[in-house]
Amino acid sequence: MDRKEELRQWLEKANSDLKVAEHLSITHHPTPDEIICFHCQQSAEKYLKAFIFYNNIEPEKTHDLEELLNVCINFKAEFSTLLTKVTRLTKYGVLPRYPNELKITDEDMKAALNYAKSVQEFVLKVFKEIEEELEKEQSQT
Repeated sequence: MDRKEELRQWLEKANSDLKVAEHLSITHHPTPDEIICFHCQQSAEKYLKAFIFYNNIEPEKTHDLEELLNVCINFKAEFSTLLTKVTRLTKYGVLPRYPNELKITDEDMKAALNYAKSVQEFVLKVFKEIEEELEKEQSQT
């Protein structure tokens, strides 16, 4: 599989996780808040890993979004604007999978959806900017 196809798959999987979270938040009542938050974290994780992969680094097998974000920041400092959002999403990567003491409210779930959407929008905007720069460079040659 070529790198472009693999990148497309990273982005597709990230988008799918976010779509699942949004779908569950609309169609299931009471909402499965823990599962929605888990998919929000997974979406953000895959968007960050897509950017890391784009930069020719094999993403770490971690659910720690702050760790992944720091790698992204090394390539583009503006990723630091996502720090608060990814910090809050990180805990949903593992804890909701198991019985635990994590109490997730509807407000937490709604915030997680917003954070995941922010990561999606930011990463897609960065990829669009990269694409535009490449097109601009190609048209000048």
